[in-house]
Amino acid sequence: MRADVVGERGLVLDGGLATHLETLGADLRGELWSARLLLDDPGLIRRAHLDYYAAGAEVATTASYQASLPALARQGLPGREAERLLRLSVELAAQARDEAGGGLVAASIGPYGAALADGSEYTGDYDLDEDGLVAWHRPRWEILAGAGADLLACETIPSRAEAAALARLLRETPDVRAWVAFSCRDGERLNDGTPVAESAALFAGMPQVVAVGVNCTPPRFVSELTGRIRRACGRPVVAYPNSGETWDPAARAWRGEADPAGFAAAAREWRAAGASLVGGCCRTTPEYIRRVADVLREDTRTGR
Repeated sequence: MRADVVGERGLVLDGGLATHLETLGADLRGELWSARLLLDDPGLIRRAHLDYYAAGAEVATTASYQASLPALARQGLPGREAERLLRLSVELAAQARDEAGGGLVAASIGPYGAALADGSEYTGDYDLDEDGLVAWHRPRWEILAGAGADLLACETIPSRAEAAALARLLRETPDVRAWVAFSCRDGERLNDGTPVAESAALFAGMPQVVAVGVNCTPPRFVSELTGRIRRACGRPVVAYPNSGETWDPAARAWRGEADPAGFAAAAREWRAAGASLVGGCCRTTPEYIRRVADVLREDTRTGR
């Protein structure tokens, strides 16, 4: 894995993979979510990655977020087939990168709560302690760390215990590069209520951690969170929040208006606050990333 993956001007990340897959016609209902297409339609995943590269993204994040080994086993897939699918997620992103003419591949490490498929990645209310989380994450971690990605993307981490578990795995694998992104309830705290600074500090002094930051978080909290994280760990900051729309679980519908231009303007503020890697999460599309890339590259060109 490359050591210097951020660079002085930072990177533009991709947007919501599942969001774009749905716009391309994919039915993602079920426990595996976007990872089901690793079985049913891998070519569509590759196309989605290509669309994000074409929009200006410099990083493709793989379709392995929901593809935990236990979840794949519940679908009747034996261990070897599950490992093949995890590796395939990296291969598809790498194929798109090569066709696009360059970029990086980040292998997604989703939280324990994503595998439970009960919404607990948004609360951090887990039935495993730190030791249990280390043991749960380790098999998939080892597979994806050896699959040829440029780095691992530890995403939507809602609790300090899970952050501590990932820090332990990073210490076990010192040659692995990664970013760590928390899911936060406000401008100060993770979804489990612990201060984001406390969890960010776990990764201070770890050069293999290319960035620490937030994802799957409302955009209005990102600038404040960026400042807290920078002060706590001294690492570059990664920021890829949701679109700003909110999910209504009773109606099973998104509320609010899509606003790619407003999102891009906010991305300028996140960069000014210190975020080096910027992109989008749920409900963001290639159009969001195109706007973000245009704004940030114009700022770089003009020295803004």
